[in-house]
Amino acid sequence: MPTFTYSARPAAGGEIKTGEVDVASKDEVFSYLHKQKMIPVSVREKPKEFTIQLGTGISTRDIVIFTRQFATMINSGLPLVQSLDILAEQTENERLQKVVRDILYDVESGNTLADALDKHPKVFTKLYVNMVAAGEAGGILDTILLRLATFLEKNDALARKIKGAMIYPAVIFSVAIGAVLVLLIFVIPTFQEMFASAGVPLPVPTQVVIGMSQFLQSYWWLLLAGAAGAVVAFQAYYKTDQGRLVVDRIFLQLPLLGDLQRKAAVARFTRTLGTLVSSGVSILEGLEITAKTAGNRVIHDAVMGSRSSIAGGETISGPLKESGVFPPMVVQMINVGEQTGGLDEMLSKIADFYDDEVDSAVSALLAAMEPFMIVVLGVVVGGMIVAMYLPIFDMIGAVQ
Repeated sequence: MPTFTYSARPAAGGEIKTGEVDVASKDEVFSYLHKQKMIPVSVREKPKEFTIQLGTGISTRDIVIFTRQFATMINSGLPLVQSLDILAEQTENERLQKVVRDILYDVESGNTLADALDKHPKVFTKLYVNMVAAGEAGGILDTILLRLATFLEKNDALARKIKGAMIYPAVIFSVAIGAVLVLLIFVIPTFQEMFASAGVPLPVPTQVVIGMSQFLQSYWWLLLAGAAGAVVAFQAYYKTDQGRLVVDRIFLQLPLLGDLQRKAAVARFTRTLGTLVSSGVSILEGLEITAKTAGNRVIHDAVMGSRSSIAGGETISGPLKESGVFPPMVVQMINVGEQTGGLDEMLSKIADFYDDEVDSAVSALLAAMEPFMIVVLGVVVGGMIVAMYLPIFDMIGAVQ
């Protein structure tokens, strides 16, 4: 049975009272208040507890649209509660609609908007909540919301660039595995029967390929178990602090892919920190939030080192330089921004520059991966086919 919250004024006069009642419909709430000799002021259904993970029903695009519309309404002078009520009505995504209604209920109950958002950490990140809190404190909520929408759009574009760079190699790799499995399971056994009936001696490459085919058909379950075990072991190791540090450092050192990750991390770090600082979030809190969104443990440690440096009265740029992760140009520009008092503007400039650098890195990665993957596919599949045709060539030579 749903729970309704109400505010009502006693018929005899007095202060407005609030409460909750479990009934089947709003009409029963009015009947209940009438029996209590109270005049209803507002009646709302209390939102149910609702947990959702971003990416399983609420996309970044949904959050961007919500944020921009919210900013427009606040800028137009609409009250906060009325703006949330309108957004809850017009939001097309049903899951986001339920979240907004929950936020509306919390705001009506006397919570700040930031506190209400903070109850949905899977939908609204710490960065989002802290920026809203700064906007509320400074009376510039509409400006902060517009900055958030712009930040989310650029961050989403960066993520899509990186994912796009991985699609082509993943497709080629999947095709290669599929082709090899088809050959080993269906094609090679046919050739094996033909060679056995002919009684011809088999060259070493042919014996190797036939052996692989027999092993796969007999012990496919062992290969699956081994692959699953390797994945589980890797995930368990990666969850440890040392494991994540080692793996993330190796990823940053990979040719081409490591360069792409490094540039993407710099763009994300500078964009996030610049947005937070320009929105009035303290530099210490901004660095902590930025470290959590770095996506790489090596970058995380470097940023947290900068936070400790700032807390000790030193600069951000020193620990960033010592980490060896950030390019010298980035460190120098941050240092200049600190000295001139224009850190947020300098960080935004670095982020814009590295957005373009990510585009270049993606293009370079694709240009290098395309011929490499084609060669690998050709060598693996072509090598197996040649290995199976070698005995046929020997048979033809013997007949002649």
